[in-house]
Amino acid sequence: MTKRKVILYIATSLDGYIADNKGGIEWLSTNAVDNQPDTSYENFYKTIDTVIMGRTTFDQVTTELSPDDYPYADSTSYVLTSREGIQRENVIYTSENVSTLVSNLKNQSGGDIFIVGGASIVQPLIKENLIDEYQLAIIPTLLGEGISLFGKLDSSVELTAVSAKVVNNIIYHTYLKK
Repeated sequence: MTKRKVILYIATSLDGYIADNKGGIEWLSTNAVDNQPDTSYENFYKTIDTVIMGRTTFDQVTTELSPDDYPYADSTSYVLTSREGIQRENVIYTSENVSTLVSNLKNQSGGDIFIVGGASIVQPLIKENLIDEYQLAIIPTLLGEGISLFGKLDSSVELTAVSAKVVNNIIYHTYLKK
């Protein structure tokens, strides 16, 4: 059995924020250009069969980013929340600890696991070194404040840089856990 990878694929500002100080994400598209075909996301998503996100991120995806077409319908989605949501096929609402959930899923058979966000999901996984691969889409915008992707770390996390490329004014970096 091939071990499943836990992959954080996320856009961040140049100064490390995933949302502005009001939780907004409108800035993600304000500095983008569309000169070249960009299949970075599609290539990444081919290996995924499980997605994990917090409730705020789930609500943003289903009400703002893609209200008419849930983009993860072909995967099993785990939404970490303390409240129930509208029933959808392949969406599981859970209040389980994210680190426990990820550890359990890694030991099951299946495709890779996509950590969608937000910070309350990502930060505990970073602190417990449960993310195998970091794929960061850096938007060259300085927000100055907002919701930090990494937050405060108790100790350093060493990674190995494996690739970097620029497509349509977005800088894609990929790092692996050492």
